[in-house]
Amino acid sequence: MEKYNIKTDELKDYLGFGVAGNFAGHLGEAGEADEFSVIQTKEQNAPKGLFPFYIPEDESHLGNLPYSTDKINYNNLEKLQVEAEVALLCDFVYDDGKLIDLIPKYFGAFNDCSSRVQDGRKLSTKKNWGKNSKGISPDFIKIDDFTEKGILNKYHIASFIRRDGVLKNYGTISAVKSYSYFFEQLKNWMIDQFNNQPEMGPLEGLPQYLEKLNNYKGLLIAAGATAYADFGKHNFLKQGDEIFVYVYDAHFHSFEDIKKDMSGIDIHLSRCSKLHQTVE
Repeated sequence: MEKYNIKTDELKDYLGFGVAGNFAGHLGEAGEADEFSVIQTKEQNAPKGLFPFYIPEDESHLGNLPYSTDKINYNNLEKLQVEAEVALLCDFVYDDGKLIDLIPKYFGAFNDCSSRVQDGRKLSTKKNWGKNSKGISPDFIKIDDFTEKGILNKYHIASFIRRDGVLKNYGTISAVKSYSYFFEQLKNWMIDQFNNQPEMGPLEGLPQYLEKLNNYKGLLIAAGATAYADFGKHNFLKQGDEIFVYVYDAHFHSFEDIKKDMSGIDIHLSRCSKLHQTVE
């Protein structure tokens, strides 16, 4: 299994997008269901759409490089929540004004940290408030095959908060394959959304962001947040909180391995992408 060490500066030439509503129940828990009620999908369980969180050189807030491997910028925002996700680092084929193909190359743990202030503005305005507003693991894992035959089919997502020395589950432990859309279905859906998604409700139209796509190295896609555990539903982030997000091979590492790692025991999580941040 091959790992890729990510340095956040390398991502300045990748466009960043997230998938909204790709885990059952998440939008309701995040207080966003009403905003998304205007969006009709072709299938009942389909994601609602894609939203930008980083557009290089954009003159708006989206031009801020938001990634950090070790901290979250609290920035006096009162309602911040962790969004534990799998991120996909993708190559692409763009020709004659259309996205022809997306090729996921690496995956890793991601925190699509979000403000829950319900102000009627676009979802993207709650996703990037400057430096250190997103979390990304420094260790990504090479994708052997982006189908159910590949290694990603064995991986789970887990997230935790340590507050005042007490460890709490923040998101439910979820198999990557339990995303509403994943593998080829997600890939084909994303290609269609990038080419055709109109502006509607909390989402922007997407074709505008692809006009200069060939100037960039690739796309970073956050595939969607898991449902929240009870603590995550009722607790926003505070300064001093420690955030842990693991995307790990559940056929190789046990939950006990993950707990030992968080307690500081030196255990080699060889088949895992780990993100550890502090809220500052």
